[in-house]
Amino acid sequence: MRRASAIQRLLVFRTFALAALAILLPAAEFFVDPDIGYPALIPIITLMIVFHIFSLIRYRHNMVISTIAMLGQVLADLLFLTLILNSTGGATNAFVSLLLLPIVFAGVSLSIQMLGMVTLLAMAAYSYLLLTMPEHAMHMMDMKQHFIFMGANFFISALVIALVVGAMARMIADRERMMANQREEQLRQEQLLALGSASAQVTHQLATPLGHMQLLFDELREAYPKEPVVEELAQPLAQTARHLDYFRTLAQAIREGRSEQITINQLLSKLADAVLLHFPEQSLEYRRTELPGTIQCDAMLLPALLNLVQNAVQANESRGAKRLNLDCSVEQGRFTLMLRDFGPGIGDHNLAHLGDGLQKSESGLGMALMLSNATFERLGGHLTLSNHPEGGALARVTLNLEQQNETPADR
Repeated sequence: MRRASAIQRLLVFRTFALAALAILLPAAEFFVDPDIGYPALIPIITLMIVFHIFSLIRYRHNMVISTIAMLGQVLADLLFLTLILNSTGGATNAFVSLLLLPIVFAGVSLSIQMLGMVTLLAMAAYSYLLLTMPEHAMHMMDMKQHFIFMGANFFISALVIALVVGAMARMIADRERMMANQREEQLRQEQLLALGSASAQVTHQLATPLGHMQLLFDELREAYPKEPVVEELAQPLAQTARHLDYFRTLAQAIREGRSEQITINQLLSKLADAVLLHFPEQSLEYRRTELPGTIQCDAMLLPALLNLVQNAVQANESRGAKRLNLDCSVEQGRFTLMLRDFGPGIGDHNLAHLGDGLQKSESGLGMALMLSNATFERLGGHLTLSNHPEGGALARVTLNLEQQNETPADR
């Protein structure tokens, strides 16, 4: 699809061209050449006006126009120009170079293949005008060489315009696309920074009341040593304290930029243990085979994977499912991890954007997925979400394998 500005520019230019034809052609016939044949142009100009009015009505409120429709507009202009020039002297007409204009519009609004087609058709139109040129145009002299050079000049001009305008249009489009990607990335980084700052602030604020609750719990335990309600507080308090300590460890590791190499089997073993610890009611099914290779890991990789597991567990709970499928493979220097749940899947309106930024999802704003995807991208990987054909959602994580230096003993 093309931007509406392309068709709007074309329609505005055609409006001025039609106004100029309606004014200049009668004046030229009256003041310059009575034999210009203006009455013969009336059917062509009328057909052109009807086509233009239809185009104005059709694309008046359209924000986008298909590539095929834009091609049809350009080819229609090329056809009308050829018919007008053919009725007013053909290749001898001083305005025959107007056949280059459809090439310009094609260069800034169509693909390279369609630009090549429009260029060839413009050359064919000029060749037709050249071959059907009236005999009296030679002025009783041998003007064949002159018109051959005129044709060569037109062909060279058409090729140069197609190459230069097409290349510049592609460069501008690539630059706009790159700037748009940079703006999106900057927005995502700002969101991540805001989330990190908010998380650090909340964690810092929780430390004081948690310490106070721990002191109260110790006093309650001493006063009521056999009270079961008091004993039930021990586990959630200890778990909260562990989470805060773990967050401090993560923050310290990120601040110092610490990273390490870990084998794939070690990562899978840690992930399986973490799933068993945090989600004991869920069964993680995967083939426990030895996979070769190591990956670059930091303190956020395992929590990022656990975020995916937590989302999968929430999806399972909505359907009463109790199992998760984990499939891993190594090929072409990349490690692929695929986690499948058996929940309702992901809606189409969220599927294309979850993980790229804060998006409205069934259970929140997709914050965990955005943080996980940012971690994978920082490690040279990527997260892809899709729906499994047999039901449920599928999260695919790809990470680069570390290159192993070959030693003399390995040879």
